[in-house]
Amino acid sequence: MSALMADRDDLLDAVSHEGIRTALKGLRVPRWETVQAIVTVLAERCSPPRDPQSEVARFLPLWRAVRDGEAGALKSAREIALGGWGGEDGRWTPEQVVGVLINPYTAIEIHPSLAAPHKPLISEDDWVRVGVRLIEESGAEFALRALLRTLKGDYVGAESGAPYGYRNPDFETAEAYEVFRYGCEEILRRLRSEPNLLQDSIRAMRADETMSREDRAEMLQAESDMALMREVMTVTPDSWKDVSEEAHRMVFGYLIKEVRPVGIPGLPSAERFQIAWRIPEPTNG
Repeated sequence: MSALMADRDDLLDAVSHEGIRTALKGLRVPRWETVQAIVTVLAERCSPPRDPQSEVARFLPLWRAVRDGEAGALKSAREIALGGWGGEDGRWTPEQVVGVLINPYTAIEIHPSLAAPHKPLISEDDWVRVGVRLIEESGAEFALRALLRTLKGDYVGAESGAPYGYRNPDFETAEAYEVFRYGCEEILRRLRSEPNLLQDSIRAMRADETMSREDRAEMLQAESDMALMREVMTVTPDSWKDVSEEAHRMVFGYLIKEVRPVGIPGLPSAERFQIAWRIPEPTNG
């Protein structure tokens, strides 16, 4: 083994015969460079061969645990920053447990302007105690790196890049309905005083070069339905309740370019949402 190591340039250390004997007999905890070299050359000579990098990565937390005890099983602060929580094989890692516990979302009900409504899993006092113990056992740098990774959006439990707690399908569905209802109310308000608004908005939409290709294709497909277009072009505030929801959505798309939230949940719709009209509202005077 020592001779095999001596012929390589990719290992951090060439280990002597005595160094290998000492490490394998467990006479003392070897340096990591020694363990890395031994694991690398043995992995390549397995039958069938094993991937040296994977085996080295598997042995690193084991070596840390021997050297440092329970705290040594965790990745270093740099590995957390570069590599994340692990767990790609579906098994929970110690780092993932840390990621859950150090996440403020676990301990407090974050303001609804920042996250979906939720119930804390642990008390604030327990969250503080976990943080203090983590710092004592793994160091402040590790704890802060883990917290920063969480706050930047890499949450343990995230799906398709959506950090848990910041997206809630039920909440988003309810919000979408509230947006549509508020937009329709505002459309009726304007149609009552601006009889040519729909036709002017249709022309503005077709001239809008910022409209995405997907949205334009969807609108053109809907316009191919002649029965639907008859509903749309003849709708009035008085007949609004008598036409289909598809017609309501068509009119919504013609008149409104965008609705964006500007206030926290719980505020009146007029304060929570801001409408970007295709035809700006006329100014008074």
